Amino acid sequence: MTTAVLRTAGELHARARSGRRVAVMTMGALHEGHATLVRTARAIAGTEGEVVVTVFVNPLQFGQGEDLDRYPRTLDADVKLAEQAGADVVFAPSVDEVYPGGEPQVRIGAGPMGERWEGASRPGHFDGMLTVVAKLLHLTRPDVALYGQKDAQQLALIRRMVRDLNFGVEIVAVPTVREEDGLALSSRNRYLSSDERRTALALSQALFAGRDRHAAQEALRARAREVPATRARAEALSAIGESRAAADAHAVAKVAPATTSGPAAVRAAARLVLDDAARLQPPLVLDYLALVDPSDFTEIAGDFTGEAVLAVAARVGRTRLIDNIPLTFGAAS
Repeated sequence: MTTAVLRTAGELHARARSGRRVAVMTMGALHEGHATLVRTARAIAGTEGEVVVTVFVNPLQFGQGEDLDRYPRTLDADVKLAEQAGADVVFAPSVDEVYPGGEPQVRIGAGPMGERWEGASRPGHFDGMLTVVAKLLHLTRPDVALYGQKDAQQLALIRRMVRDLNFGVEIVAVPTVREEDGLALSSRNRYLSSDERRTALALSQALFAGRDRHAAQEALRARAREVPATRARAEALSAIGESRAAADAHAVAKVAPATTSGPAAVRAAARLVLDDAARLQPPLVLDYLALVDPSDFTEIAGDFTGEAVLAVAARVGRTRLIDNIPLTFGAAS
């Protein structure tokens, strides 16, 4: 397969289409996480469809003092990776092609959901992101568009925009791809020194600690439901022989306080790892740790049931990194 490199929407629209067109939107500097998106797109498109990878560094979503100028531009390598992963087209438009009249006067606003977490840390970022995604959806005209779950708030906002504004496109999420040590793949990982990378591992380690605490709680509660809701519950759990169950049995039997169970315990387990990383050299500087409802990115309450996202953002040196994992609480799990 030879991947075509197109610079204008006119060139893309002139291509004959038979099956479904599947788009993967990127800012370039492609890595294995992007390759996974492209391979998934290829599987969805099938042999009759077409996979289009966009490469565009969007100036609207970089705030003052952010890394627009030093963001890596590696188009030749990007085309090679996209081709190996199964892309038919790399659409690499210029800024003038995407914004022919200069910075757009009319933009898409992310609303309240775009003002939280990433939006609070990077004012205007999500307005710029949604504006360019809307533009690229119009320019590429796909049937399906794929986005990685690593950018969970971005994914949630794109889904909301597509639903609220009646875009005729299906949005598909692809799970986060990680390196062997657990660090989520990111174009910004290349900025990390070896010492900074060791510190940066605290992001994924914190998420895994929260996930493990949650899994232990859910397992314990499932066992607690197997014995009568009486004073014998703690004794029955202790008799199971698991140290965690024995330690937590009384709390579960008494419906443990909010600070030691449920979402609060998940947050606390993750926070311990992050607090330790703040004392490393170089230190991890936490931006936020949040356990949210993915439908609107508000913090979940102690009695929450359903799908949730545990998300973290922090700086190590000059590099800002984000990560998250999905969790399921309560009856839905």
